[in-house]
Amino acid sequence: MDNPGNTLLAELERARVAWLYFVGGLTQQEIAVQLQMTRLRVNKIIGQVREEGAVRIEVALPLTECIVLADQVAARYGLADVAIVPDVAHGLDQKRVIGEVAGSMAAALVEGKDLGIGIASGSTLSFAVRGLSARPMPESWVVGLTGGVTRSSGTNTFEVATSLARALGVECHYLTAPIYCASPQSRETLLMIDELTDVMARTEIADLGITSCGNLAEGAALTQIRVVKDHLDELVKRGAVGEFLGCFLDAFGRPIDHFLNESIIALSPDKLKLKPMSMLVSGGIDKVQIIRAVLRGGFVNRLVTNEAVARALLAGPR
Repeated sequence: MDNPGNTLLAELERARVAWLYFVGGLTQQEIAVQLQMTRLRVNKIIGQVREEGAVRIEVALPLTECIVLADQVAARYGLADVAIVPDVAHGLDQKRVIGEVAGSMAAALVEGKDLGIGIASGSTLSFAVRGLSARPMPESWVVGLTGGVTRSSGTNTFEVATSLARALGVECHYLTAPIYCASPQSRETLLMIDELTDVMARTEIADLGITSCGNLAEGAALTQIRVVKDHLDELVKRGAVGEFLGCFLDAFGRPIDHFLNESIIALSPDKLKLKPMSMLVSGGIDKVQIIRAVLRGGFVNRLVTNEAVARALLAGPR
């Protein structure tokens, strides 16, 4: 008689291989290396799940480990919903699968509703809006949660918000200003523009906020902005571990004392915290510190990330 434990492990192995191949987009050789098995075994498993009809648009086999991790992270940080995806070797593929799962989570929240939806920027969020086919009520709207940057890459807040609005078939509103002003005083001057103030108000009344976060690596999007680059060493010395909605946070989720945090054109993390629905969509082990900081600050009530991050969140301090 088969050992039930061995049967469960075999099913988990099959689920992981199928997910990495059909959803994660990895080659059979890449899967064999990542899971430390022969390519022949990977090929055999893929053939089996195809024959059994266990693969549709998504894999029908349960990834039990990810579900358990999601429940544990949700309990630890008091979150309403958490989705954990398997680790994928390539960074862009990891962002894609996190984004796609986040899109499904967001779709369930907006389907048939009359609501305002705020979204930030970033490549992971750009994947989240692709193929999002939910249909809210026609009176719904989308608003960008942050000002923009001067470079266009398809992941700028204007482009991400536009893509989301088109996917949902609703109107879109933009914070047509740079994300960072030269000083708190110049920020106040910009906010004297009635149209900009009106859009800022929309960021606050939106029912759902979909956000990401960034570390302070040299290649990160916001560290390429001149005013951030000029003060990056100082930000790190003051304890910043990353940015969230443009706001630089310390390891405990507290905004650091720096003029840049007073010069942002964006929804503030504290106001995001008041929303009934808020999502952090971000992954990669290099972002663990800032993801943990956002969760410690209690700024969101939903999370989509990958396994390695989830394990690090559970292993580290609360």
